[in-house]
Amino acid sequence: MATTTATLTLTSADLLGDALSLSQTMSLYQHGTTATGLDEVTLSRHNIPTGTNFDLIPESAALSEDASYVYIINKATNAAHYIIISINSEPIGRLYAGDWLFMPWDCDLTAAANDSSLECEAVGGEQIVEYALFHNGETLATASDS
Repeated sequence: MATTTATLTLTSADLLGDALSLSQTMSLYQHGTTATGLDEVTLSRHNIPTGTNFDLIPESAALSEDASYVYIINKATNAAHYIIISINSEPIGRLYAGDWLFMPWDCDLTAAANDSSLECEAVGGEQIVEYALFHNGETLATASDS
């Protein structure tokens, strides 16, 4: 199995009275284990037209109740452009030009609206969004599933 490690480092010389420096590292493991790494990654790049609410990562029974992590980056260079990230049509945040996020993601098919898609909406102009979904993988039943 693959070994994937995520590291976040935050530093600032002037945010607090003293210098801020913190770093956290974690390995991405399959659900229910502390030794078996996630074995698949789905990568994609999309042009999102202004005002479009785009299903970036659609819900999937194959991804429910598993360990999954998502990385999203807004590749826009215009500071006035941002994307709104939503789950089940509920906004969770904005990514401005160059901003990114990394978070665990669970495709909850039992949600009231039965929609746990990860969505993004472009504001200010068309924007390029890239994402990576690290997960256990999907078992395809037929060739048309791919």
